[in-house]
Amino acid sequence: MSSPTILRFANSVAGELGAAGAVQRAAGRGVLPRNRRIGLLAGGGRFPILFAEAATRQNYAVYGAGILGMASPDLVDCCHRFRGIPLARIGAAIRFFKRCGVEKVVMAGKVEKTELFQPRRVLRLLPDWRTIHMWLGYCRENKSDDTILLAVIREFERDGLKFHSALDFCPELLVKHGFLTKRRPTPAQWKDIRFGWKMAKEMGRLDVGQSVVVNDTAVIAVEAIEGTDECIRRAGQLCRRGGFSVVKVAKPQQDMRFDVPTIGVQTLQTMRESGGRVLAVEAGMTIFLDEPEVVQLADKLGIAIVSLNADELQIRAAA
Repeated sequence: MSSPTILRFANSVAGELGAAGAVQRAAGRGVLPRNRRIGLLAGGGRFPILFAEAATRQNYAVYGAGILGMASPDLVDCCHRFRGIPLARIGAAIRFFKRCGVEKVVMAGKVEKTELFQPRRVLRLLPDWRTIHMWLGYCRENKSDDTILLAVIREFERDGLKFHSALDFCPELLVKHGFLTKRRPTPAQWKDIRFGWKMAKEMGRLDVGQSVVVNDTAVIAVEAIEGTDECIRRAGQLCRRGGFSVVKVAKPQQDMRFDVPTIGVQTLQTMRESGGRVLAVEAGMTIFLDEPEVVQLADKLGIAIVSLNADELQIRAAA
């Protein structure tokens, strides 16, 4: 990342905190009409960058509000305008989008929910009034992922900002069906995949997580608030012989506007470090970031990646 990029990102952070008032604008890009503007509420990872690049190719002006400490500084160069927003400042994000004339918004990227459970969270996060309204108004029953993210959408909708799926702009990121690597699962690993698929779907239905790690038809680890990578690392600590299978699926009630299952290079690197041998994902419902690099790495490491659907698993079970 270049020094000018780092400087522009730092300036956008300073602007949000009051040290500099100007919103950052990418050089040389003109103003597009409202129906060609899209807001990006960005968390961590590569997905927000790939979305912004895809939307720009389709002649959209992308206005990025990136969560500070999570969103990549590279978004400064991908967005028409960019603003760093603290995690608990929903009101600041809403105001930014409205000033930019945005009416459509997407979510993309990972949000570290663990930040909500740190000591003295109110003093650490300093939530604004809109965040407090959302938290008390829509999250009273529970604090599950779907509850919180739907609450964010409702709070934005109070100001006429409507959320869409980021995948409407980059559907090519959804994984295709089939064997993606040279190596294929063994009969024993297929048994683990079938078992893990059923468990992962149930965890998704309960809105606990989307990934389950299985070895010898025993659940080794279940993803919850910590995320997929930490789930895999925990499985490596508990199953030191390695050879386990990671099964990652969409929730039965999956809302494609947010929290879509995602895999990428980091997933493979974590599996390599922890001893995983098979990655099974749901076809057409999983975001596959940087697929050529991931497949190449998997072939080098001897890790099998397979993209499936539920009907196929039933057929394999009956065979």
